[in-house]
Amino acid sequence: MARPAEGEYGSFYQTYINYTEGNSVAELIAVHADNILTGIQAIPEAKADYAYAPGKWTIKQMLQHMLDTERIFVYRLIWIARGDKRALMGFDENAFADAAPATHRSLADLKEEFTHLRKSTDILLLSLQDTDLQQISEASGYPISVNALCYIIFGHNLHHLRILSERYL
Repeated sequence: MARPAEGEYGSFYQTYINYTEGNSVAELIAVHADNILTGIQAIPEAKADYAYAPGKWTIKQMLQHMLDTERIFVYRLIWIARGDKRALMGFDENAFADAAPATHRSLADLKEEFTHLRKSTDILLLSLQDTDLQQISEASGYPISVNALCYIIFGHNLHHLRILSERYL
């Protein structure tokens, strides 16, 4: 299936989709999966609790956010792919971060969880049929397709890797 078209997602997701390359789920995984994992694994332990400015998340908090967000996007993807047309509500990323501060977790633990989650997500995405990818429902008050969610999952991770390299490392 081709890249998501306008109308398959809220315009605020365009930035994430723009980070991605590839014209299919298989291409997304082939191009980005290893690079995302390599980028996360390269985070030095000495930077785990570093925040680049007051009030900004630490690297551990950002990684926890990436984990939570991928799970939410995957939940939305499954919900829609399985044919449920009921609208899904949004989430407040800052409230989630406050509720799961990650201060009690090691960077190594977060990296391990991230690796397992990413691999699990990729296996799920590769199992999707074209009919699944075409399914559309609503999340956060906007239309969203399963296909768009695949790109958004990768784009969100790539967005945070860019922030890590520019502001944290």
